[in-house]
Order: sequence, then structure tokens, then C-alpha cells
Amino acid sequence: MNGQVISDENYPMSKSETPVEKMTHLHFFFQDIVSGKRATAIQIAGPNTPYPNAFGVMNMADDRLTIRADRRSEVIGRAQGLYGFASKQEVSLLMVMNYVFTKGRYNGSSITIVGRNPPMQDVREMPVIGGTGLFRSARGYALAHTVWSNPRGDATVEYHVYVNHY
Repeated sequence: MNGQVISDENYPMSKSETPVEKMTHLHFFFQDIVSGKRATAIQIAGPNTPYPNAFGVMNMADDRLTIRADRRSEVIGRAQGLYGFASKQEVSLLMVMNYVFTKGRYNGSSITIVGRNPPMQDVREMPVIGGTGLFRSARGYALAHTVWSNPRGDATVEYHVYVNHY
């Protein structure tokens, strides 16, 4: 090649090679357990001084994704990442999570959601900013709705995710 730069524009794709964008609707339940011996999310950082609304508390999660709200239902993946309390005014989380699918058609694929999640609202919208495998180049949005929670902070959250991908 002797220093020659090869550009994609020199190799145009034929119409048969042009990727077709698809939209996929995913429906699953996020099982976040912060209490007890079988916790799936743990606090990894916090402020030196307590703030209202748990501001500054950061958790690391490896939560199960299930096909139904029942925690014992079939596990189809994991939600792995961080979430932290990011507001002094209200309970609001900053979510930085990879949703990794381990069963079925999407086994080995993942989506990444990074955004604001105010869990006291009935339905929250967060952006899908990327993905891997079948969700490579993903973009879209997730709608989250808490179907169950307890005073200790454990929760089951229903997700409807709409993903555009190739």
C-alpha cells in the first residue's frame, strides 16, 4: 500500500449490500434487589455527608432480566452497569447500563441505555445509545414502569424498549 489511504468511497456498496434498518420492540422485566443476602445491586460510593434524596449514592448492578414480573420467571439476560442518585431536588437516577441478552433470538446481543430515570414517575423514558450483536448501531428509547417495590429499595421494573438497528 506504500502509504496509500484506501477510503470506503472507493468501494461503493451495491443495493443488495445496503443494510436495511429494522425496529425491534423488546419487553422484559428488570429485577433490582438491593437488600438481603442475594442482592444484585450494591452501593459502591456515597457522599461523606448525607444529602436529601440519597444524592451522591452510586450502585453497581448485575440485575436479572426476566420474561414476566415474577422474580422466579425465566431469565433472558442481565442488566449490568451503574446507577446513581443524581438530583438534590427529587429522587432521580443516572442510569449507565448494558442490557445483555443470554437466551433466545437475541442471545449474545446487548443494548446500552444511558439517561435520567426519575423512579417516582409512573413511566420514564430513557435513550438507547448503542448496542452489540443483532443490535449493532442501535438507537431508540426505553419506557420503564415500576410494577413492584418495597421500602428497602428492591424493585421490579417493566421495560418496553424500541430499538432501531441494522
